[in-house]
Amino acid sequence: MTYKLDFFFVFAKIGALLGGLAVSLELTALAIVIGLVFGFVVAMMRLSRSRLLSVPAAAYIEFFRCTPALVQIVWFYYCIPIIVGLALDPFSSVLLALGLNIAAFNAEAYRAAIQAIPSAHLDAATALGLSSLKRARYIILPQAVRLAAPVLVTNGIGIFQQSSLVSLVAIGDLMYRGRMLAVETYRPIETLTLIALIYLLVTFIASLSVRLLERRLAADTG
Repeated sequence: MTYKLDFFFVFAKIGALLGGLAVSLELTALAIVIGLVFGFVVAMMRLSRSRLLSVPAAAYIEFFRCTPALVQIVWFYYCIPIIVGLALDPFSSVLLALGLNIAAFNAEAYRAAIQAIPSAHLDAATALGLSSLKRARYIILPQAVRLAAPVLVTNGIGIFQQSSLVSLVAIGDLMYRGRMLAVETYRPIETLTLIALIYLLVTFIASLSVRLLERRLAADTG
């Protein structure tokens, strides 16, 4: 029996896939915001001389970097409402998991960038009498973001790809809509192929932005 490809029914339901893509992009964007902000906070804690700050930050980073994202998503989805007693909706629970995941990776990117900042800049801030908060806001943060930008964008691409895992907890993202469409149309090969192409297109465009950003940064420092 020869299987004949037929994308007609899949393309007829393309609106459902685009709706799922919108959910995936929304999850990714919000997770990136959480990761950018909280990742910097964790990086500063990791670099702190106080073990009360550095040890928990290091443990947090290792936990989220060394456990599968799928386990984190399922754990937050099922366990957080039970442990905390807070009834989170599915979207919020998986967003929290993705946001904390990317924050751990961003923290390491920030840490490397902060350590690359010339010590003379920090000494000048100290000589000017800037407080620790102002030094972090006006001296460390701008340079850290600039130095870590390519890695931060790459981490964002990774979290977009990992967002497909949320389909396992019934979030209506691109992958979930695709699975439903494959069952509805009896065309799993065509549906999964189209989904893969959509992920490829979005990731390719984002990868181009990373290359352009790296060239821009290289030109600015050259």
